[in-house]
Amino acid sequence: MNIETAKNILNDNKNTWNNIAEKFELTRHRVWDLEPLADYAKSGMKTLDLGCGNGRLYEILKNKEIEYTGVDISENLINIARAKYPKIEFLVGDGIELPFRDYSFDIVYSVAVFHHLPSKTLRVQFLKEVKRVLKKDGKIILIVWNLWQRKYFKLLVKSSLLKVLHKSKLDWGDLYIPWQNQYQRYHHAFTKKELKKLFIKAGLSIEKSKSQKRNILIIGKNI
Repeated sequence: MNIETAKNILNDNKNTWNNIAEKFELTRHRVWDLEPLADYAKSGMKTLDLGCGNGRLYEILKNKEIEYTGVDISENLINIARAKYPKIEFLVGDGIELPFRDYSFDIVYSVAVFHHLPSKTLRVQFLKEVKRVLKKDGKIILIVWNLWQRKYFKLLVKSSLLKVLHKSKLDWGDLYIPWQNQYQRYHHAFTKKELKKLFIKAGLSIEKSKSQKRNILIIGKNI
């Protein structure tokens, strides 16, 4: 995928999230089952929630004595997060170019975000930015959807067929998944092996990797 196509998709993603923000908030009150992963955030740590959306990850971190910052590309989702948690810092920002100094954070969480990022180039840039803002030995906890499931099979086949017929500018493993039959959201179907290669290319070591039915988890460290 060329960089112009990737940036167009990224802009479409932003517009879609802004359009669905209020309805998305109504469907996303349940917090992910991430309590064991929340234990990585220790007292006193500066913690970045990259792709924070409506701020729901903060629910499992709010009782910890940490300095939390949430960042998201969608202005409307950030406004919702600010309304819910007025004393917490939420910023509009792009993971490709983060508005923070080098070595600013002890830990970065990025949950259900990375699979919306188009092209290998932008994915590596995203992870390099995470590495830049992480302190030495700081950790990134990244979770993507595992899209290699039966319910997405037809969409993956359709996307692959269009690629074979030279009717698509997308990369292999890219697909669009409808949201409430209203909007088409870009996703990339990662494998654990592919994610690990991206981490290594960005200069991050891998402490843990795990494929589950619904998600793939990678825990990396800034070396």
